[in-house]
Amino acid sequence: MNVLVLAARKGGSGKSTLAAHLGSYMAEHSRPTLLIDADPQGSLALWHQVRDAGDLSLHVGTKHLAATLAKAKRDGVKWVLIDTPPNADASVAEAISHADLVVIPMRPGLFDVDAVQATIRVCRELIKPYAVVINAAPAKNGSDDPMVTDARGAMQALDVPTWAGQITHSPELALSLAHGAGVHEFSSRSSGSEEIGNLWRALTKSFEAIKAVTGKHAQSV
Repeated sequence: MNVLVLAARKGGSGKSTLAAHLGSYMAEHSRPTLLIDADPQGSLALWHQVRDAGDLSLHVGTKHLAATLAKAKRDGVKWVLIDTPPNADASVAEAISHADLVVIPMRPGLFDVDAVQATIRVCRELIKPYAVVINAAPAKNGSDDPMVTDARGAMQALDVPTWAGQITHSPELALSLAHGAGVHEFSSRSSGSEEIGNLWRALTKSFEAIKAVTGKHAQSV
Protein backbone atom coordinates (compact mmCIF):
# COMPACT_ATOMS: atom_id res chain seq x y z
CA MET A 1 0.00 0.00 0.00
CA ASN A 2 1.26 3.45 -0.94
CA VAL A 3 0.56 6.38 1.39
CA LEU A 4 0.78 9.81 -0.20
CA VAL A 5 0.44 12.85 2.07
CA LEU A 6 -0.29 16.30 0.69
CA ALA A 7 1.03 18.92 3.08
CA ALA A 8 1.77 22.64 2.97
CA ARG A 9 1.78 25.24 5.72
CA LYS A 10 0.19 27.90 3.50
CA GLY A 11 -3.53 27.85 2.71
CA GLY A 12 -4.57 27.91 -0.93
CA SER A 13 -1.59 25.92 -2.14
CA GLY A 14 -3.85 23.31 -3.76
CA LYS A 15 -3.61 20.25 -1.52
CA SER A 16 -7.31 19.37 -1.73
CA THR A 17 -7.41 20.09 -5.46
CA LEU A 18 -4.53 17.74 -6.21
CA ALA A 19 -5.91 15.07 -3.87
CA ALA A 20 -9.26 15.11 -5.70
CA HIS A 21 -7.79 15.05 -9.19
CA LEU A 22 -5.24 12.35 -8.36
CA GLY A 23 -7.79 10.29 -6.43
CA SER A 24 -10.29 10.31 -9.28
CA TYR A 25 -7.51 9.42 -11.73
CA MET A 26 -6.59 6.41 -9.63
CA ALA A 27 -10.21 5.33 -9.27
CA GLU A 28 -10.81 5.52 -13.02
CA HIS A 29 -7.83 3.26 -13.58
CA SER A 30 -9.22 0.66 -11.15
CA ARG A 31 -6.75 1.26 -8.36
CA PRO A 32 -8.43 0.77 -4.95
CA THR A 33 -7.98 4.18 -3.33
CA LEU A 34 -8.81 5.72 0.04
CA LEU A 35 -9.04 9.48 0.54
CA ILE A 36 -8.46 10.84 4.03
CA ASP A 37 -9.61 14.41 4.65
CA ALA A 38 -7.68 15.58 7.69
CA ASP A 39 -8.35 19.27 7.03
CA PRO A 40 -11.16 20.68 9.23
CA GLN A 41 -12.17 22.89 6.32
CA GLY A 42 -13.46 19.73 4.66
CA SER A 43 -12.91 20.66 1.01
CA LEU A 44 -12.04 17.13 -0.06
CA ALA A 45 -15.05 15.73 1.80
CA LEU A 46 -17.31 18.28 0.09
CA TRP A 47 -16.01 17.27 -3.34
CA HIS A 48 -16.52 13.60 -2.43
CA GLN A 49 -20.12 14.37 -1.44
CA VAL A 50 -20.77 16.16 -4.73
CA ARG A 51 -19.20 13.23 -6.59
CA ASP A 52 -21.71 10.83 -5.02
CA ALA A 53 -20.05 7.72 -6.44
CA GLY A 54 -18.78 4.52 -4.88
CA ASP A 55 -15.47 4.39 -6.72
CA LEU A 56 -13.56 6.25 -3.99
CA SER A 57 -13.65 5.65 -0.24
CA LEU A 58 -13.37 8.56 2.17
CA HIS A 59 -12.33 8.81 5.81
CA VAL A 60 -12.59 12.12 7.67
CA GLY A 61 -10.05 13.09 10.33
CA THR A 62 -6.80 11.60 11.61
CA LYS A 63 -8.09 10.11 14.86
CA HIS A 64 -6.70 6.58 15.14
CA LEU A 65 -4.84 7.12 11.85
CA ALA A 66 -2.57 4.10 12.32
CA ALA A 67 -5.61 1.84 12.79
CA THR A 68 -7.34 3.38 9.76
CA LEU A 69 -4.31 2.70 7.58
CA ALA A 70 -3.95 -0.83 8.91
CA LYS A 71 -7.59 -1.56 8.06
CA ALA A 72 -7.16 -0.06 4.59
CA LYS A 73 -4.24 -2.37 3.96
CA ARG A 74 -6.25 -5.40 5.10
CA ASP A 75 -9.08 -4.32 2.80
CA GLY A 76 -6.77 -4.33 -0.22
CA VAL A 77 -6.43 -0.58 -0.68
CA LYS A 78 -3.46 0.21 -2.91
CA TRP A 79 -3.31 4.00 -2.59
CA VAL A 80 -4.06 6.32 0.31
CA LEU A 81 -4.12 10.10 -0.20
CA ILE A 82 -4.14 12.22 2.96
CA ASP A 83 -5.13 15.88 2.70
CA THR A 84 -3.81 17.87 5.68
CA PRO A 85 -4.62 21.29 7.17
CA PRO A 86 -2.42 24.34 6.42
CA ASN A 87 -0.92 24.70 9.88
CA ALA A 88 1.58 23.22 12.31
CA ASP A 89 -1.00 21.03 14.05
CA ALA A 90 0.25 17.74 15.46
CA SER A 91 -2.07 15.93 13.05
CA VAL A 92 0.06 17.11 10.13
CA ALA A 93 3.23 15.66 11.62
CA GLU A 94 1.37 12.45 12.43
CA ALA A 95 0.16 12.12 8.84
CA ILE A 96 3.67 12.76 7.53
CA SER A 97 5.05 10.12 9.89
CA HIS A 98 2.90 7.52 8.09
CA ALA A 99 3.78 8.75 4.59
CA ASP A 100 5.72 6.85 1.99
CA LEU A 101 5.98 10.13 0.08
CA VAL A 102 4.99 13.72 0.90
CA VAL A 103 3.87 16.05 -1.89
CA ILE A 104 4.20 19.74 -1.05
CA PRO A 105 2.13 21.87 -3.45
CA MET A 106 3.53 25.36 -3.90
CA ARG A 107 2.30 28.32 -5.90
CA PRO A 108 5.17 30.23 -7.53
CA GLY A 109 5.59 33.32 -5.38
CA LEU A 110 7.62 34.81 -2.54
CA PHE A 111 5.18 34.01 0.27
CA ASP A 112 4.76 30.40 -0.87
CA VAL A 113 8.49 29.81 -1.27
CA ASP A 114 8.96 31.01 2.30
CA ALA A 115 6.05 29.02 3.75
CA VAL A 116 7.02 25.73 2.12
CA GLN A 117 10.22 25.55 4.15
CA ALA A 118 8.35 24.76 7.37
CA THR A 119 6.86 21.61 5.83
CA ILE A 120 10.22 20.63 4.39
CA ARG A 121 11.76 20.82 7.87
CA VAL A 122 9.13 18.42 9.24
CA CYS A 123 9.78 15.95 6.41
CA ARG A 124 13.51 16.11 7.02
CA GLU A 125 13.12 15.69 10.78
CA LEU A 126 10.94 12.61 10.25
CA ILE A 127 13.23 11.34 7.46
CA LYS A 128 10.41 11.12 4.93
CA PRO A 129 10.82 11.40 1.13
CA TYR A 130 9.19 14.55 -0.21
CA ALA A 131 8.90 16.64 -3.35
CA VAL A 132 7.55 20.07 -4.17
CA VAL A 133 4.96 20.37 -6.94
CA ILE A 134 4.54 23.80 -8.48
CA ASN A 135 0.81 24.36 -8.61
CA ALA A 136 -1.56 27.02 -10.03
CA ALA A 137 1.30 28.22 -12.20
CA PRO A 138 1.07 30.72 -15.08
CA ALA A 139 0.77 29.03 -18.46
CA LYS A 140 3.96 28.29 -20.34
CA ASN A 141 4.73 30.26 -23.45
CA GLY A 142 7.37 28.02 -24.93
CA SER A 143 9.21 27.96 -21.60
CA ASP A 144 8.53 28.38 -17.89
CA ASP A 145 7.03 31.68 -16.78
CA PRO A 146 9.63 33.85 -14.96
CA MET A 147 7.76 33.31 -11.68
CA VAL A 148 8.09 29.55 -12.08
CA THR A 149 11.75 29.87 -13.01
CA ASP A 150 12.38 31.91 -9.85
CA ALA A 151 10.51 29.37 -7.71
CA ARG A 152 12.53 26.50 -9.15
CA GLY A 153 15.72 28.42 -8.53
CA ALA A 154 14.75 28.99 -4.90
CA MET A 155 14.02 25.29 -4.40
CA GLN A 156 17.31 24.34 -6.06
CA ALA A 157 19.18 26.69 -3.72
CA LEU A 158 17.54 24.94 -0.77
CA ASP A 159 18.38 21.50 -2.24
CA VAL A 160 14.68 20.62 -2.43
CA PRO A 161 13.51 17.96 -4.92
CA THR A 162 10.98 19.58 -7.25
CA TRP A 163 8.83 18.00 -9.94
CA ALA A 164 10.02 18.99 -13.40
CA GLY A 165 6.46 19.61 -14.56
CA GLN A 166 3.82 22.00 -13.32
CA ILE A 167 0.08 22.21 -12.74
CA THR A 168 -1.09 25.26 -14.66
CA HIS A 169 -3.85 27.51 -13.36
CA SER A 170 -6.71 26.61 -15.69
CA PRO A 171 -10.52 26.83 -15.50
CA GLU A 172 -11.13 23.15 -16.21
CA LEU A 173 -9.41 22.17 -12.97
CA ALA A 174 -11.86 24.16 -10.84
CA LEU A 175 -14.91 23.52 -13.02
CA SER A 176 -14.45 19.75 -12.92
CA LEU A 177 -14.34 19.78 -9.11
CA ALA A 178 -17.64 21.67 -9.03
CA HIS A 179 -19.15 18.70 -10.88
CA GLY A 180 -17.63 16.17 -8.48
CA ALA A 181 -15.22 14.98 -11.15
CA GLY A 182 -11.51 14.90 -11.84
CA VAL A 183 -10.20 16.93 -14.76
CA HIS A 184 -9.44 13.79 -16.79
CA GLU A 185 -13.10 12.73 -16.44
CA PHE A 186 -14.48 16.18 -17.19
CA SER A 187 -12.13 17.28 -19.97
CA SER A 188 -9.89 14.39 -20.98
CA ARG A 189 -8.13 16.22 -23.80
CA SER A 190 -7.35 19.38 -21.85
CA SER A 191 -3.89 20.50 -20.80
CA GLY A 192 -4.99 20.14 -17.18
CA SER A 193 -5.80 16.48 -17.74
CA GLU A 194 -2.43 15.94 -19.37
CA GLU A 195 -0.61 17.60 -16.48
CA ILE A 196 -2.41 15.54 -13.83
CA GLY A 197 -1.55 12.40 -15.82
CA ASN A 198 2.09 13.48 -16.00
CA LEU A 199 2.13 14.09 -12.24
CA TRP A 200 0.60 10.67 -11.60
CA ARG A 201 3.26 8.97 -13.72
CA ALA A 202 6.01 10.90 -11.95
CA LEU A 203 4.62 9.86 -8.57
CA THR A 204 4.45 6.19 -9.51
CA LYS A 205 8.09 6.32 -10.60
CA SER A 206 8.99 7.95 -7.29
CA PHE A 207 7.21 5.22 -5.33
CA GLU A 208 8.97 2.55 -7.38
CA ALA A 209 12.32 4.17 -6.63
CA ILE A 210 11.51 4.48 -2.93
CA LYS A 211 10.48 0.84 -2.71
CA ALA A 212 13.62 -0.24 -4.55
CA VAL A 213 15.78 1.61 -2.02
CA THR A 214 13.86 0.42 1.05
CA GLY A 215 13.80 -3.11 -0.31
CA LYS A 216 17.55 -3.17 -0.75
CA HIS A 217 17.93 -1.71 2.73
CA ALA A 218 15.73 -4.41 4.23
CA GLN A 219 17.73 -7.14 2.51
CA SER A 220 20.99 -5.73 3.83
CA VAL A 221 19.88 -5.65 7.46
